[in-house]
Amino acid sequence: MFDNLGAFEVGALLLLALLIFGDRLPAVISDGLRMVRNLRNMARNATTDLSRELGTDIQLEDLHPKAFIRKHLLSEEDEQAIRKPLQGIYDDLRTDVTGVHKDLKDVAAAADLRSGAAPAATPPRPRSYDLDAT
Repeated sequence: MFDNLGAFEVGALLLLALLIFGDRLPAVISDGLRMVRNLRNMARNATTDLSRELGTDIQLEDLHPKAFIRKHLLSEEDEQAIRKPLQGIYDDLRTDVTGVHKDLKDVAAAADLRSGAAPAATPPRPRSYDLDAT
C-alpha cells in the first residue's frame, strides 16, 4: 500500500502528525485502528449474510461483479465456450505483435549509429551565398 514511500517521507508524515495532534496522537491512532476493525467486521458480517442468503460460500474478493459471475454463475464449460472464439483472435494478434516487435528490433539494430557503422547518408551542408562576390 505504501510501497512508494521512503523512510524520509514516512518520517515527515510522523512528524507532521505529531505536530498536528500533539499529546492526542495515541488517542487518534487508537480511534483509527478501532474504526478499521469496525469496518472489517461490518464487511465480514455483510459477506456472511450474503453467503447465507444465496446459499453459497462467498468471500470478500468475490463481491467484484466479474469474479462473482465467473465463480458462481458460470461453469467451467461455459467459460471455455465464451473464451473459445476470442482465443483464436488473441493468438493471431499476439503473433502479429510479436512479428512487428521483431521487425522493429531489426530496424533499430540496423539503424544503430553507436555500433561503429557509418551513417547511410550525411545531410547536405547549407550553401553560403556571398552577396559581395558579384
